Amino acid sequence: MHSDVVASRSAEHRDSRESRNGGSPTLDAVSLAIIEQLQEDGRRPYAAIGKAVGLSEAAVRQRVQKLLDQGVMQIVAVTDPLTVGFRRQAMVGVHVEGDVESVADALTSMSECEYVVMTAGSFDLMVEIVCEDDDHLLEVINRRIRAIPGVRSTESFVYLKLKKQTYMWGTR
Repeated sequence: MHSDVVASRSAEHRDSRESRNGGSPTLDAVSLAIIEQLQEDGRRPYAAIGKAVGLSEAAVRQRVQKLLDQGVMQIVAVTDPLTVGFRRQAMVGVHVEGDVESVADALTSMSECEYVVMTAGSFDLMVEIVCEDDDHLLEVINRRIRAIPGVRSTESFVYLKLKKQTYMWGTR
């Protein structure tokens, strides 16, 4: 038991050192198991998580706080946009002329843009947009996204039906 604690503390020290040095934190099997537990149920009690991963409630609490502090994970409520008044979702591919980062920053500041990623492929950026309706989507794309300096063109992929959405990646 003592060696597990020492190994855990050693791994935590290494993780925090790597994080400070700009590298990605290295996650051990216990941290990954905690993340998996929270992905299944973000409200799962720390005592139940501890029982599943072999740690005390206090140790789980410390690990979770560290994972949050390092930006490894977030614990959030995920809604179905349709149930909260948003009837239109689309993925928008954006071709950029010049600085991709400045266009990505402008898109990131828009509340309708839920996901902004710089890509290597057909588009410079892929942006997921959630809107109230088609008129709102048109306004966001035509008047706001296309007005951003550096946006050369866009291509919209309107969602017809969501078949799968999962947040379990990252620990497989």
